[in-house]
Amino acid sequence: MIPVTRTTLPDLEEYQIYLRKIWQSGQLTNNGALSRQLQAEVMTFLGAKNLALVSNGTLALQLVIKALGLQCEIITTPYSYVATANAILWEGCIPVFVDVDPESFCIDPHLIEAAITENTTAILATHVYGYPCDVSRIQEIADRHNLKVIYDAAHAFGVRLHGKSLLNHGDCSTLSFHATKLFHTAEGGGIVCRDTAIAERISLMSKFGHIGEDEYLDLGINAKISELHAAMGLAVLPKVTEIITARRQRSVWYDEYLSDVRLQRPKVVDGLEYNYAYYPIIFKTHQAMMAAREALKKQDIFPRRYFYPSLNTLPFLHESLRCFCPVSESLALRVLSLPLYTTLGQQDVEMISACIKNHISV
Repeated sequence: MIPVTRTTLPDLEEYQIYLRKIWQSGQLTNNGALSRQLQAEVMTFLGAKNLALVSNGTLALQLVIKALGLQCEIITTPYSYVATANAILWEGCIPVFVDVDPESFCIDPHLIEAAITENTTAILATHVYGYPCDVSRIQEIADRHNLKVIYDAAHAFGVRLHGKSLLNHGDCSTLSFHATKLFHTAEGGGIVCRDTAIAERISLMSKFGHIGEDEYLDLGINAKISELHAAMGLAVLPKVTEIITARRQRSVWYDEYLSDVRLQRPKVVDGLEYNYAYYPIIFKTHQAMMAAREALKKQDIFPRRYFYPSLNTLPFLHESLRCFCPVSESLALRVLSLPLYTTLGQQDVEMISACIKNHISV
């Protein structure tokens, strides 16, 4: 079977080195030594000034919304994983969907201002597949209307734009360290903050809002990362550059084998250092995508419809939140993310590509 992704695991012996430290300390959670070490090393790797570690990427979004004091309407993208919209709804805010750019697949900045009302408090955009939003244009709009900017950067670990980390844009960028990501802690997440005070508040809120034994300073929940998860992160982090290199090579193979067919790919902007987190292809029609998907499944190959459905069409949304986002809705019906992981063989990439080519017009 060829799945859409496989988790990159460190050598067991490397993981056990950190496990022994946990056994020696007897501390499994509550901001232990390994969690602090991971925080410092990830900050160095990313070139980030402030980083809060949390237990998953969805809680990262929820904590940011709460810490920034956001209420009412948050402008967001319909083309992302469901957690983006769910976090807004879960925190009692209203998602206002703005359609996406047909080339980058990220929120279309030209449509944002028309969606702003007196109740708008923030823009929450996703760096889709790790490709950057138009961060300069979005920040200009936010500054003009006094709005906060949050980036769901779950796909963007290690991505750099014009030589600097993409994660340093906006007020906060949230990360997922889920096992499917190129850097992972099995389960986990992080938040990069421009403002040190916000980062400190998020860190406090993730620990029930208290320090010591009985000093309760803020409203909080339990979003701590455990020492076991931190150990996994410390074992995986040194391999990230190697992981990105391996994923780049497999992407190059796909580029080569699919070069003579009409498939849309995300636009690569100038100055981008990509992390090769995904390999999405956009078919001309929904029917062509489904035919290729079924053909692949018959060969025990399982791509994924990242991202389907378009979030503005989620069945549990109140009717008042639904709106027409034609670009996103069309993309969601025509997309497949192809298998991409470090151990995927060149022959496998060639076979996947040949199967796709057999079901579309050259």
